[in-house]
Parts: sequence; C-alpha cells; structure tokens
Amino acid sequence: MPQAALVKSRRGVCFRKGREILPDENQGDEHKRTTGAASKARGKVTKPGGNMLKYIARRFISLIPVVIGVTLIVFSIMHFAPGCPVAIMLGPEAPAAAADALRARLGLDDPVHVQYFRWLSGIIRGDFGQSIRGHQPVLDAIWTRLPATLELTVAGMLVSLLIAIPAGIISAIKRNTLLDHTFMVGALFGVSMPVFWLGLMLMLIFSFYLGWTPISGRGTISHLILPAFTLGTFQAALVARLTRSSMLEVIQQDYITTARSKGLREKLVILKHALKNALIPVVTIVALQLPVLFGGAVITETVFAWPGMGRFMVLSIFNRDFPVTQGIVLIITILVIMANLLADILYAYLDPRIRYE
Repeated sequence: MPQAALVKSRRGVCFRKGREILPDENQGDEHKRTTGAASKARGKVTKPGGNMLKYIARRFISLIPVVIGVTLIVFSIMHFAPGCPVAIMLGPEAPAAAADALRARLGLDDPVHVQYFRWLSGIIRGDFGQSIRGHQPVLDAIWTRLPATLELTVAGMLVSLLIAIPAGIISAIKRNTLLDHTFMVGALFGVSMPVFWLGLMLMLIFSFYLGWTPISGRGTISHLILPAFTLGTFQAALVARLTRSSMLEVIQQDYITTARSKGLREKLVILKHALKNALIPVVTIVALQLPVLFGGAVITETVFAWPGMGRFMVLSIFNRDFPVTQGIVLIITILVIMANLLADILYAYLDPRIRYE
C-alpha cells in the first residue's frame, strides 16, 4: 500500500502529489447534522407504549357512534315489530280505558323519536329503564344474569381452543395422513351441526340415557359441561381448520428451515417458533367469532335452561319487554367491541412487527 494511503487511513487526510488536502469542513458539519437528526429520530420511534395508549383512546372514541347506531337499530326493530306489550300484559279482552292508562304510564303513547331520546338520555345517565314485565330496573336484571352468560361463553371458548389448536397443529404436522383426515372430517361435522340439535343430542345421550350430567340448570361444574361443549364445538371446527392452514404456511418459511438446520428439537421449533406466528389469524377469527358465541349462547341457554342473558332476552322478546331486550343487546355489543380491541392489542404481542401509530 502506498505511504500516502497509509497516512490517509490513520489521520483522516489525503496526500496527493506532496500536497495535504484537509477534509471539507462543510461535509463534517453535514455529517454532524445528519447524525444528530438520526439520533433524534431513533429516540422518537422507540415509544410503543405511547402509541398503544393513543390507539386505545382512538378506539374508545370510535366506540361512541357505533353504540349510538346500535341503539337506533335495536330500538327501531323492537318498536316496529308486531305485537304490543300492553296487550300481552292485560290480555286481548282488556278494556280500552285500562289499556290506554297502562300505555300512558309506560310512556308508549309518546312519539317514537321522543321515546328513543328519552331512553338514550337514560342510558347516558346509567339508567336503562324499567322492565315492563318484571317491574324492576333493567340494569339490575341484566347484572344478575351476566355472570352466568360470561361463565358459559368463556367456558365454550376454552373448550373450542383446547380442542382446535392441538387438532390444527397435529393435522399440519401429519399432513395428508389418516389422523389429518380424521380431524378435518370431524371439523366439517362440527361446522355443519346446528347448535340446538347438538345440545339436544348431548342431553339425550349423556343426561337421559347415561345419567352422567344434569339435564338443565346451573350450579356445579357438571351443569356446565354439556352447554360449554355444545357452544364451543362450532367455533372449535373453524379454529381447527384455520390453525391447520396457518401452520402449514408458517412451517414452510425460511426461518423454520434455519431453526431445524441448527439442530433444534422439532417440538421446540413447532411450539416456540412456528405456533406464535401461526396464532395471529387465529386470534383474529376468535375475536370475530365472539358475536357468534353470544348468539350461540342465546340458543344454548334456552336449550339447557341456563339462567343467563340469552335466555332472559328470548323471554323478553316473547313478552315484548322492549327495555330489557334493548339493554341486553347494548351490553352484548359493548362486550364484543371490547373483545375486538383486546385482539388488536394481542397482535402487537404476537408479532413485534405490528405497531400502532
């Protein structure tokens, strides 16, 4: 290497034909400005907690028009549906004067828009109104039945995940084998079977013929087994098929091949490296299926006489108990939106590449 080049590498200057050429001061200043800007940019990027809090705040603000829209739709459906709660309470042969007096006492003789804004203003104050049939505050009636519905919904979700995720993983690992075909055929049956029919069949076999579980009601863990399995079967079938397809896509990625080439055990590769990335679409479908779980809970609670909000809503619809039906639908809507928000937060944990700005 020439001596001039050696001096350049050690002192940061250049010698050419015996003349010393110093570094350009403007270039140095530009380098300092660029370095400082990059440092400031790096300091601004690494604040995921603040971005997440801003995202949650925006989601809560966007919740307001959604809830208002739901209240308007539910109120319109219930009030324009055929049937009158006054006729149901007093009977079809009640005197007209008594019917008019009861209608005025319940506020049903006011215009529809007046009734809606009166109900909406009550909700803002935390007053969901009075039950027409039960003569008790709607919120109190809902709170007494909400724990039973949440218990059944969470149990059904746990049953579906405990069945679906292992079945999907095994089907992906044992692709095109007898075990894979068996799981997928079972998932097809799970999707195809109506919830009420499956509940009746399980009740007939395990409660009536075998006597292993109670037929209906709520109390011990044995009362929960059949309703939870009935509710979770449909979602388990969907999650199992999605887990299988997601795992098949992930295990073909380059980083999985690299992990295997390093000599890691197959169990560690699947559970630590592949499963975490494969669960991202699974979290999505679980969050989106939560309304289906609540809808299935309405049928399941009715079949097994489970004292939850679903069965209570069915009775209130038959009795034209408008405040109860509207309150239950509103509570379920809020629970579903909160579950979707929780799923969005879980995305950032499962995939570090996801950041909310």
